[in-house]
Amino acid sequence: MTSRTPDAAVGASISPEILAFYADGAEQGRLSDPRRHIEYLRTRDILTRHIRLVGTVADVGGGPGAYALRLAADGYRVHLVDPVPLHLEQAATASAHAESPLASILCGDARRLPLGSGSCDAVLLLGPLYHLTNAADRARAWAEAHRVLVPGGVVAAAATSRFYTTWEYLAKNLYDDPAVEAILARHLLDGQHRNPTGDRRLFTTGYFHTPGDLAAEASAAGLRPHALLAVEGAAKLLPDLADRLRDPHRRDLLLRAIRRIEAEPSLLGMSEHVLLIAHKPTHDSTATEETR
Repeated sequence: MTSRTPDAAVGASISPEILAFYADGAEQGRLSDPRRHIEYLRTRDILTRHIRLVGTVADVGGGPGAYALRLAADGYRVHLVDPVPLHLEQAATASAHAESPLASILCGDARRLPLGSGSCDAVLLLGPLYHLTNAADRARAWAEAHRVLVPGGVVAAAATSRFYTTWEYLAKNLYDDPAVEAILARHLLDGQHRNPTGDRRLFTTGYFHTPGDLAAEASAAGLRPHALLAVEGAAKLLPDLADRLRDPHRRDLLLRAIRRIEAEPSLLGMSEHVLLIAHKPTHDSTATEETR
């Protein structure tokens, strides 16, 4: 049975710019867009390799449910948590028509999860970290992921790379606008991304990580990073990306090429998204932290 909690309280703590950015419903179809589908395919590939075959998953910031519903169909018990009322409605509608519905759909914030301690085998943070611009808020989100995980549980956390955007904006011929260069200069300096232009192609209020920052944040929360991986690599800069993804043979070639170099440290910043896989140590764990 899918359950819901009241919507009002958490949304008020989210930046109005961020809520407005998602209010038009475009997020529901974003990952199926011909060019953005690479993000979904690669994230699914990584999750399949790093999450246990059975268990309970919290999809925090899960939006309309693209990953949550797929995981539910794969046999996981999935709790979707999101602060955007429209996303909750969209996820509830999709879940109601799914053969394997979500366990719950909860209005919540990554900084204060409506889930019990030690209740989850895996936590997905595939969006919250790049919307938490304050370091203390990101630390709270990591601490909450740690709290709700069972010992040995896995967290998969995505960040937006602060370096990829330079190439994306050049490829999209956006760089001629002086405002774009100012936006880039700021987030290259301190990770703080702001978009005063109103152009959706330039995203919304956010924080863009370096790959090293992402691993350091997880470690500070008591988690053990063990994989730091490029999601799309530089694939989104390919002008014919949509055509490649439509052709099964060329799609498989592309996915294999990205996977082959997904962990190369010198290339991580070229990917739009970087995905960290970490685990909560077991009580008797003496393993040393390793990120590869």
